Amino acid sequence: MTKKIIFSFFLILFSLNAQSQFDHQNINYLGSYSDPSVIAESTYGIKYQSCWGWVDTITGNEYGILGSTAGTYIINVTNPANPVLCDYIPHRQTDCIWHEYKTYKNYLYIISDDPGNNSFQIADLSYLPDSVHVIHDSTDIFTRAHTLFVDGDKLYVASVKTLSGTSSMSVYSLSNPANPVLLRELNQDYSNIGAVHDMYVSNDTVYASCGYDGLQIFKYDAISDSFNLLGSLIDGTNIYNHSSCLSPDFKTLYVCEEVPEGRPIKIINISNISNPTLIDTFHTNIGDTPHNPYLLDSLLIVAAYQDGVYIYNVSNAHTPVLVGYFDTYPTNPAGTYPWPPYAGAWAAYPYLPSGTLLVSDMQSGLFCLDISGLTNIESTKEKVFKIYPNPTSGLLRTEGIKNATVEFLNSSGQICLVKSITEDHTTMDVSNLIPGIYTARILMKEKVVVTRIVVK
Repeated sequence: MTKKIIFSFFLILFSLNAQSQFDHQNINYLGSYSDPSVIAESTYGIKYQSCWGWVDTITGNEYGILGSTAGTYIINVTNPANPVLCDYIPHRQTDCIWHEYKTYKNYLYIISDDPGNNSFQIADLSYLPDSVHVIHDSTDIFTRAHTLFVDGDKLYVASVKTLSGTSSMSVYSLSNPANPVLLRELNQDYSNIGAVHDMYVSNDTVYASCGYDGLQIFKYDAISDSFNLLGSLIDGTNIYNHSSCLSPDFKTLYVCEEVPEGRPIKIINISNISNPTLIDTFHTNIGDTPHNPYLLDSLLIVAAYQDGVYIYNVSNAHTPVLVGYFDTYPTNPAGTYPWPPYAGAWAAYPYLPSGTLLVSDMQSGLFCLDISGLTNIESTKEKVFKIYPNPTSGLLRTEGIKNATVEFLNSSGQICLVKSITEDHTTMDVSNLIPGIYTARILMKEKVVVTRIVVK
């Protein structure tokens, strides 16, 4: 007992010392993981890239996925104060600048956009915590790509390079998740789009960040097997539309632009999807560059390079309010932009059941952060109804909800199930959903309310 108390004391002391290194507000340090043997690539000095998360719904274990110059780390973050490496997936190259990840069921999709000896990798995570099994490491499907997104049983991939050519964006079927099958290339319908850098996809509506071609919104029609342009917004020359995320009511898009440095976050009104309009802009700090945005209920989470991670309350979608930040890259003061530019927070993953926020820093590795002080703010989670039990094994009961539609979205943002509610007290069968964490988006006449539901 005495040894446990002493160990706990030193663990708390270490966490406090670690946290004191980082400027922060309302976000607390829990733990971190880095590999001292990682060698930075020579162009920008990047050691680590994107991150993602995955939960084993059988054991409840939570995992962080972190990219590095030479491969991919699979890290058990169930105890975020003590992240533990479970396995490592080597890449064919040892000096990669890019790695991006998405999961579907128990499969992890790994891409890189580095030229040279590259490949598309798929790993089976079901063997964790013991190990992961790489089941595909080949150029047969494609050789390299920039980003990817899972929507339902489809995999959207941006800036695809194959042995025979290139595609600005391609969509693949995940009917067999171990072997994605190409359905359609965007350039078959729109050859004028030079490249898609990233995309947010919901119910096959693709909000494509097309670099210097701006925002382009497409709909993939599975029946006709074609892409159709719904709307677009091009702000001007030499402005690079990098990435975006979509509000739960489908009316607002938050856009990050990477080039030139110092660009603000844009708030785009897409209520009329055929005519997207700019509402406003805002900065994390003047001079720094927001990189990737994410939405967790009413919280907008932004990985912002040297500024670290910034979180805004967007209950009022067009008026973001800063509620917290954590500077993962304290080398420079907030708002400055030293060379090389690629330093600090690359990505974040806010969808673990525990609420732990994962953030990847390009020089320091994976951070596990506590944002419970923000998610517990009453204004970010309006509770004027009951939906229970949570977690559930298949049957949900509702109280105080009437004449509403409930949409269940998985962690990638795709709609997996839609239910209508006409009575104050009713039940909903969600047994056909794959076990995991879902956002329940409740569409009422005058407002939209979101909450998280765990399906066992």
